[in-house]
Amino acid sequence: MTTMTPRELLASMFTAAVDAAQPALCIPRNLPAPPKGRTVVIGAGKASAAMAQALERSWPGPLSGLVVTRYGYAVPCERIEIVEAAHPVPDTAGREAAQRMLRTVRGLSADDLVICLISGGGSALLPLPGEGVTLEDKQAINRALLASGASITEMNCVRRHLSAIKGGRLAAACHPARVVNLLISDVPGDNPMDIASGPTVGDPTTCADALEVVRRYGIDLPAGARRLLESGMGETVKPGNRRLDHVDTHIVASPQMALEAAADVARKAGVTPLILGDSIEGEARDVAKVMAGIALQVRRHGQPVAGPCVLLSGGETTVTIRGNGRGGRNVEFLLALAVALDGAPGIHALAGDTDGVDGAEEIAGAFVTPDTLARGWERGLPPRASLESNDAHTFFRALGDSLITGPTLTNVNDFRAIYVA
Repeated sequence: MTTMTPRELLASMFTAAVDAAQPALCIPRNLPAPPKGRTVVIGAGKASAAMAQALERSWPGPLSGLVVTRYGYAVPCERIEIVEAAHPVPDTAGREAAQRMLRTVRGLSADDLVICLISGGGSALLPLPGEGVTLEDKQAINRALLASGASITEMNCVRRHLSAIKGGRLAAACHPARVVNLLISDVPGDNPMDIASGPTVGDPTTCADALEVVRRYGIDLPAGARRLLESGMGETVKPGNRRLDHVDTHIVASPQMALEAAADVARKAGVTPLILGDSIEGEARDVAKVMAGIALQVRRHGQPVAGPCVLLSGGETTVTIRGNGRGGRNVEFLLALAVALDGAPGIHALAGDTDGVDGAEEIAGAFVTPDTLARGWERGLPPRASLESNDAHTFFRALGDSLITGPTLTNVNDFRAIYVA
């Protein structure tokens, strides 16, 4: 039986989950053999700079390249240029990096190798608008999608069809060189086309699918973006296209790997882990109600497992923004969980984004304890009012329960752990 406190146990599981997805661990063992010709490295995402560094340190021959990551996530590289840009709302630095990346891979031969390092966040970091669409258009559409409650799959469908680099277009530009994709997944189901909106894999979805997402969530499209979709000119590169014949794709780290690493920590502490799923989606507060129901069933009836246990899950919930508070999907989940648990004894929880940023805040997530609600009331923060205004970061920071990690240099989506004594 563990001598750690519930908070210490939860924190150690989160650390193990993040460590399992570190590029230094997962990149070297997945590298291809050097080619006859050149080796060019490209990439985008919150983990891409760390992935590039791990590649450089293990690569036996010459290489060059360009990788774009989030501001504050760069790490030193000697042969691969690292560029920083904005996330989650794109900026001109990202657009310029995307343009340069396309130029970098043009004119390659069949003897050359392109190693593409992709991780979560890459979609916003490669914002090259399609014909008739401006960067300002993409920024506005991105903000609207983020606030709409659309799933990551739905958002990325729209992004791919408004882009000049996503949806397989970057891979097509590499032809006839061989392309090896090394992906760190941050999406439910680990579908490569949804990781950074799939710049180097084929996309079976269509402009019509993107228009349906826009209609479903009432997104106001600028005229140029609507024209691109309605004309079909925004169509992506489809699976089976000959320019994708020499593309190999490998998932090198995923949410499931992170959950299994956390489960190992629990077992060693004498706590039974139960992995509920690595791709759980839905409104954060709805998922929280379901998770609270499972935790209470464990507490009251020892089902589906007896305590002490920990309920583990990953995936990406969504938040439909109703208020103007400071929040993110993990802290929204936690505050809704605390409300649903209503101070039930013996239940503690942690939820956090494995990249260290929940929403737009430099805060990974937070902790919940049996007295979370009581401490909120003491500080003049009614929990339900904070939830309704999407102000969970303010709530947990006032309690001293924020989880702050700084840049983790990886990203395998959200991590949730509920400990039941």
